[in-house]
Amino acid sequence: MKHIFKQGINSKKPVLLMLHGTGGTEEDLLPIAEMIDPEASVLSVRGSVLEQGMPRFFKRLREGVFDIEDLAVRTKELNNFLDEAAEEYAFDRKNIIAIGYSNGANIAGSLLFHYEQSLKGAVLFHPMVPRRDIKVPNAQGIPIFIGAGVNDPICPADETKELTTLLQGAGATVDVHWESFGHQLTRTEVEAAKAWYRRIHESK
Repeated sequence: MKHIFKQGINSKKPVLLMLHGTGGTEEDLLPIAEMIDPEASVLSVRGSVLEQGMPRFFKRLREGVFDIEDLAVRTKELNNFLDEAAEEYAFDRKNIIAIGYSNGANIAGSLLFHYEQSLKGAVLFHPMVPRRDIKVPNAQGIPIFIGAGVNDPICPADETKELTTLLQGAGATVDVHWESFGHQLTRTEVEAAKAWYRRIHESK
């Protein structure tokens, strides 16, 4: 998978897995990684699916309707890539925190829905429920931050609440930050994620 890896100055910090939204690239979220933890290593990945020339992490049938078969295939592909990247770049595979926006948040959520303990934690900006036809595997002890918009036309508030309930039911600790805006990613949302990250990291 096309990606960027940046070695951090503190190898004990989690590796930040950056996952862009539709039409983005592996460059898009690098400033957010820098804001959240400038000392951490960063693995930023480009989605390998193209929709009208725009990179995505998996196919969809239409806006808000996922191609579930492709989602499962692409999630497995990403999970395998993380195994390979951990070996190539010599980092702890069990010490990855995903930070994803929109489509990137959905593929990060799909990792949690498909593979037990595949992530140490996750920051999900405007995610949807990736699947409703499978049981979420054990997520005990996994901290998750969800950034959501009360007026988000793509990811309604009820979607956020359902995802929160499903993740909590699997044992995850979920913190939800609400914004009054739509689907866009705001600076205050990122600042809230940064505060959450510092809190969970300092509590270890």
